[in-house]
Amino acid sequence: MPIPSFVVGIAGGTGAGKTTIARQVTESVEQAVTRFPLDNYYEDLTHLDVDERQAVNYDHPSAFEWELVREHLESLLSGQPIEMPQYDFGVHDRTDETVTVEPTDVVVVEGIFALHDPAVVDMLDLRLYVETDADVRILRRIRRDVVERDRDLEGVMEQYLGTVKPMHEQFVEPTRGRADIVIPEGANSVAVNLLSEKVQAEMQGEAVRRWERAELEESLRDGPGLERPD
Repeated sequence: MPIPSFVVGIAGGTGAGKTTIARQVTESVEQAVTRFPLDNYYEDLTHLDVDERQAVNYDHPSAFEWELVREHLESLLSGQPIEMPQYDFGVHDRTDETVTVEPTDVVVVEGIFALHDPAVVDMLDLRLYVETDADVRILRRIRRDVVERDRDLEGVMEQYLGTVKPMHEQFVEPTRGRADIVIPEGANSVAVNLLSEKVQAEMQGEAVRRWERAELEESLRDGPGLERPD
């Protein structure tokens, strides 16, 4: 059973383009990649009725089951498969089904709080923060929630102003400082290509795992479409 030797964390605000980058990196590298979306790890709220679940602040770190996140990541890093929970955004709760996820060469942890939990951050070999203009992000959020998740537009707007925006400013945006690299303007192709090349090099033994971080950061910063945190 292969043990993952490279773990990437992709954080950023809602609608920033995290999932797109995770998918593009997954598709562009030769090695097997496991995507680890934190959205699957919202707390199990089966004990609450629908109205109570709708009232939960899902943009606060406490909405996630961090103990299970750590346990599952540690299992994958140890070469053990996991039973990943599945989440139904229509009812704000987990489904009864899980998906068996096998350990692979590369793991991509993706979500607004991918750089929030210290124990998770410590497991990451590469820490990315996707930074996209707030106007673009809210438009993407509306399109996703209204079109894909069949939610009411007024409710989506109220949620954005009531919890999404303030929680982003309080909890998500500060994690930018933990990133090795900041990807501006969402999923730009130059950044994705450079990141894919670095993952390939790492897996082929052309770089040191948990590398001389300064050398890697310098090479990434010199490429267009990438920045370093202030």
